[in-house]
Amino acid sequence: MTSGSGDATTTDAATRREIHVSAAVITDAVGRLLLVRKAGTTAFMQPGGKPEVGESPAETLSRELDEEIGIRLDPAALEPLGRYEAHAANEPGFVVVADVFAADIGAQVPEIAAEIEELRWVSRADAASLEVAPLAATYFLPDA
Repeated sequence: MTSGSGDATTTDAATRREIHVSAAVITDAVGRLLLVRKAGTTAFMQPGGKPEVGESPAETLSRELDEEIGIRLDPAALEPLGRYEAHAANEPGFVVVADVFAADIGAQVPEIAAEIEELRWVSRADAASLEVAPLAATYFLPDA
């Protein structure tokens, strides 16, 4: 598996505050990345979230996709891309440690649900006018 690391990895491991999540890389037919913005926040990020007790990273993402954007995928259908780290967008002083999966949603259409206030299909050029979470901006935004 591929692994990425952001600037936060230079922080002393004993004092580092981490948030563990599962996140999706979902692209459309022209290669744009699906990003969401949660209510009460300003940064757009990949769909996903924190695990519940006993969940595997893939199970977490499968549940979160259903709750947040109405997409139903079997955890076994998610393609692991690796574990990535970046500064947290909405929690200053924290590092996001994300198990990231490619998710092929087929003909399903994402819709706003749960705590999601907005969703957008974004290219790197589009992101110039948006606040994009460091994880997505650093590793997953397409160049187009």
